[in-house]
Parts: sequence; structure tokens; C-alpha cells
Amino acid sequence: MIRRREFITLLGGTATLPATLRFARGQAYPSRPITIVVPFAAGGPTDTIARVLAERMRAFFGQPVLVENVTGANGSIAVGRVARAAPDGYTLSIGQTGTHVLNGAAYSLQYHVLDDFEPISPLRTVHC
Repeated sequence: MIRRREFITLLGGTATLPATLRFARGQAYPSRPITIVVPFAAGGPTDTIARVLAERMRAFFGQPVLVENVTGANGSIAVGRVARAAPDGYTLSIGQTGTHVLNGAAYSLQYHVLDDFEPISPLRTVHC
């Protein structure tokens, strides 16, 4: 027969088992290709930076990193596409002040830059 104290200990252990199993099944990032969405045509400075970054990420992560150029509406089409993507870190946006700040100040957009995005790293700065 199980004593009360042993029963409570077993009950507490079984309560944490599902949470432990859920964490144990996590996958290492990245486990599939990553896409960097560039809001300008191929060949420009933002596209060049994205392609250099993609090559370095590909070597570091060992996963394909795709560069997708989506043009139009001063970058808001591309940025909107990233805002609608799953927030899992597999669709990234690269841009500049115009695409990620000024468009939100000048136009009514379907996304909010401060609420729908998480900055990862500044890639370049311009000093005047």
C-alpha cells in the first residue's frame, strides 16, 4: 500500500512529465530553409547586403538561406508579407529607414512595425 507522502510525490512527478516531454521534443534552429525578403529589386545595395548575409548564414547554420526580392509600394508589400508570415524565425526582413519607419509614418498599413516585428541586428549605419 502506498503511503500518503509517496502518493503526493508521485502525483507531483506525473504533473511535470507532460511539460518535460514537450521541452525534450524541441528542434534545433534552424531545421529548414530560411528566407530573407528584400523589399527592392535584385542588384541594389540592400539586395547585395542580403546576399552576403545569406551566404554567411548558410555557412554558419548549415541550412539553405534564400533571398526573395519583392518590389513595390516603397517596400511595404515585402514588409507586409513578412508581417503575415509565421513568427517562427524562418522568414526575415531586411530593409532601411524608408521601408520600416517612414512608410508607417506616411501610410496606413496592414501591419505595425513596432508590434509585428522583432529587430535582430543592425547591419549597417550611415554617419553624416
